[in-house]
Amino acid sequence: MGNSGIRRILRATRYSAQGFAHAWRHEAAFRQEVGLTLVLVPAAVWLGRSGIERLLLIACCVLVLIVELLNSAIEATVDRIGEEHHELSGHAKDLGSAAVFVSLVIVVAVWATVAWLRFLS
Repeated sequence: MGNSGIRRILRATRYSAQGFAHAWRHEAAFRQEVGLTLVLVPAAVWLGRSGIERLLLIACCVLVLIVELLNSAIEATVDRIGEEHHELSGHAKDLGSAAVFVSLVIVVAVWATVAWLRFLS
């Protein structure tokens, strides 16, 4: 009963804020992706011709941030288990990195498609 309702929501919010703060302080890729998102959001408002296009342009940028946070969590967990090289640890980190790469490919594909439709079709 002590961790339900509004108390649970407040604790979850605090933990999320701590996660964002940690990512900002310790993850250069996260800072770079936040910077890119801050540039692309106003560009999305300008480039998108409809609410759906704008939402898609912004959502794929936010997806990159989500995947980067998850990748950082994977890396932290693997590092917590041990610093020595292990094949499975390497696979876990590589898979997380691949997920970030795929999310960036989605950004390029979505932005290129919307730009194509706006300017070249």
